[in-house]
Amino acid sequence: MPGEGGDRGAVDFAGPGASAPLAVRMRPATLDEVVGQQHLLGPGSPLRRLVEGAGAASVLLYGPPGTGKTTLASLISQATGRRFEALSALSAGVKEVRAVIDLARRRLLNNEQTVLFIDEVHRFSKTQQDALLAAVENRIVLLVGATTENPSFSVVSPLLSRSLVLQLRSLSDDDIRAVLDRALTDPRGLGGRYTIADDAVDHIVRIGGGDARRALTALEAAAEATGDGSEVTLELVEASVDRAAVRYDRDGDQHYDVISAFIKSIRGSDVDAALHYLARMITAGEDPRFIARRLVVHASEDIGMADPTALQTATAAAQAVQLIGMPEAKLALAQATIHLATAPKSGAVVAAIGAAMADVSAGKAGLVPPHLRDGHYAGAERLGNAKGYRYPHDDPDGVLAQQYPPDDLVGVDYYVPTDHGVEREIGPRVEKLRRIVRGRR
Repeated sequence: MPGEGGDRGAVDFAGPGASAPLAVRMRPATLDEVVGQQHLLGPGSPLRRLVEGAGAASVLLYGPPGTGKTTLASLISQATGRRFEALSALSAGVKEVRAVIDLARRRLLNNEQTVLFIDEVHRFSKTQQDALLAAVENRIVLLVGATTENPSFSVVSPLLSRSLVLQLRSLSDDDIRAVLDRALTDPRGLGGRYTIADDAVDHIVRIGGGDARRALTALEAAAEATGDGSEVTLELVEASVDRAAVRYDRDGDQHYDVISAFIKSIRGSDVDAALHYLARMITAGEDPRFIARRLVVHASEDIGMADPTALQTATAAAQAVQLIGMPEAKLALAQATIHLATAPKSGAVVAAIGAAMADVSAGKAGLVPPHLRDGHYAGAERLGNAKGYRYPHDDPDGVLAQQYPPDDLVGVDYYVPTDHGVEREIGPRVEKLRRIVRGRR
């Protein structure tokens, strides 16, 4: 189901002409044409009641691009018979919001109601969102907001509590195929003037990545590259969208093979190979959160203290994926990949925690030394807890001789720094600290 309009700075629901993009021409005109989102469109569901004109609640439609948020907003407006006003948070400010609300208030005097659609509502500031509150609460407008960000984090609580939040899902591969089939035969679309090879359809579905608008745009570009009556081939699709066919199944062996090659390329410090595999995953529509999680794990697993900032970079990339989403987040993923691939490598963190856990599993978990036990509760002193504890900050060097591990583990070394990167400096310091703590100055 085609989603938001191609122009992100404006929203226009006027009837599309023949020159309009295919994704706009194929936007469903009725509920029966909607593909996907069946979990929200069942009989009696709040969204179906809204689309059929029986509901009155404001709604926030939350989901990935190309899943039909703008389409549903248009259908709600048509079904309710209300006057429709659309704003984009990319270009509208408080002044524009208040102007629409004033217009809606005047219409109410003539018993005319208004649907206010706000695209990218998560980009509105707190002040802009607050300007909507009274109008939503008093039903001066029926608000339909579209957002690709989780409303719980991007919409102010008062507005959130006054709206019905509905989460749209990425379209399945079968949904995208249905959208493409309709576009090929429908008079609003390509009107049966083209045939398309099966592998070309498969590739468009793959690069669509659950986004109907992206898939329709690829189909239109490929169709324009051939004449009427010609077959749209895989080669035409590849050439027209400037992407090579990515042999990648997100649910099959290739999923695991490519992520394995990605991590092993980073571990092997081949930055170019790592970027290649990253590009393959992004192009194939791999979940960016999955890629980000693997980078965070790798930062500690194969780099660790050789470059302590690697974990910071990987974690920041994961946060960027959550905050801004794709496609912009691909830059943060690329930056983290480059940092990790070019960083000095060390497996000392993995070895250290592995050795410590092995000892614990083997039963080497003796009593905590009495002087380290909690001494803050009644009766602790009588039990001898905390007696004899030496406070490190009382020593000029901030470190002093004292037993910290259980008796069975005194003198055991778990962390063995390498001579790579920062660990080259950490190694001598660790040895010095051990000598002091263990009383071997």
